Amino acid sequence: MPTVRIQQEDFDVGVEIARLRAGRPEIGAVATFIGVCRDRNDGATVATMTLEHYPSMTEKAILSIIGDALIRWKVDDATVIHRVGELRPMEQIVLVVVVGGHRGDAFAACEFIMDYLKTQAPFWKKEQTANGPRWVDARATDDEAAARWQADAAVAQRNAEKPPIQRG
Repeated sequence: MPTVRIQQEDFDVGVEIARLRAGRPEIGAVATFIGVCRDRNDGATVATMTLEHYPSMTEKAILSIIGDALIRWKVDDATVIHRVGELRPMEQIVLVVVVGGHRGDAFAACEFIMDYLKTQAPFWKKEQTANGPRWVDARATDDEAAARWQADAAVAQRNAEKPPIQRG
């Protein structure tokens, strides 16, 4: 059962991985991503970053993203923890953990979830810089990363609709 937590407090990666693996000998792969607050962005020094969200709406959006990943790849479960509130450089922001039988599917599902978190989960980021506060706009590279998965899905759908090749 996928887990989504939006919280102010930090998380322990080892505890979260152990929770997903507990009593599950079929798990052969654990793929993780940890996002960390940087001290620079777009040429400016960042003192703090404040993340905001819409409670319940954000969790539903993330559960939907995880659900899509669980359908697309042969993975067993996933956890996403995203922090909100004020964060300082070097503090953890987000954790994505995907478990499954094999690494390829676990890696792909983990990357997919993170790409869609960056583009579809309703979070807002404000950085405190030497020139004052500024809202962080979405990056074109994040949209491009998410668009890649849409193209992959379209190719897979076309291939599924083709009749099998007759050999003989």
